[in-house]
Amino acid sequence: MKNIVSMRWLLARMYEPDVVIADCRFLLGQPNAGKEAYEAGHIPGAVYLDLEQDLSSPVSAHGGRHPLPDPALLASRLAKAGIGSNSRIIAYDDQGGMNASRLWWLLRYMGHEQVYVMDEGFTAWQNAKFPVTTDVPVQIPSSFEVNLQPKMLASVEDVQQTSVSGSAVLIDSRDARRYAGLEEPIDAKAGHIPGALNYFWKDVLGADGRWSGVEALEERFVKLGKDDAIIVYCGSGVSACPNVIALEEAGFSNVKLYSGSWSDWISYEGNAVATDNAEANKDV
Repeated sequence: MKNIVSMRWLLARMYEPDVVIADCRFLLGQPNAGKEAYEAGHIPGAVYLDLEQDLSSPVSAHGGRHPLPDPALLASRLAKAGIGSNSRIIAYDDQGGMNASRLWWLLRYMGHEQVYVMDEGFTAWQNAKFPVTTDVPVQIPSSFEVNLQPKMLASVEDVQQTSVSGSAVLIDSRDARRYAGLEEPIDAKAGHIPGALNYFWKDVLGADGRWSGVEALEERFVKLGKDDAIIVYCGSGVSACPNVIALEEAGFSNVKLYSGSWSDWISYEGNAVATDNAEANKDV
């Protein structure tokens, strides 16, 4: 796999000078839990990047619950953390790769190719008796150049057009009950964007919690054409990112993220909402 590395891969390379390890642990609704977990123990050398403080902008009327950070501000934060244009970044979390994938996507969007997500997560690392520390590394500032890749991003206008015309495949990454509008624990309205197919992001992982291999991911997306235009969304643009990685691993080349996702979609009064389960992808 191009974007996912094993714990052993990282163990063998963690002290190489160009490697930066990023701890992305975060729990929705408990904004301090990730930082506290980092302080209680992390992979040696890891810097902590917070989903809401570092990897998102403040919430406003539109843009969803985790709006994309301003690229210049994010570049400055990365540089301060010692992440430079020549760094190889390995991100991990304890949430199945969801938050680490957000950093992966942001770095790729900013033109940085050398970024990977560690398979499994911190608990598995700890259970394997790999090294853990509470020492916070000295962060030697670096310089991070931004080369934005706007083709990776879909706007709300793109999604409105797609929803009506079917010009791209819309993928909803939330679980089936939220997709169907049967429950909505977070956002103000329940349902999905009309025309979207449901591919729950956690299905990129096998029963053992590890990323599925390329063949299994190809099988998962077998109904879609490799050259289809695809727009992926979730609740706030975070859990869609593992699906973006999975699609890339499976050989899809025209994949965009609707970063505002469902929480942005429903912030516009005129946007339609679908609540039936008819379009759910039955064979995932």
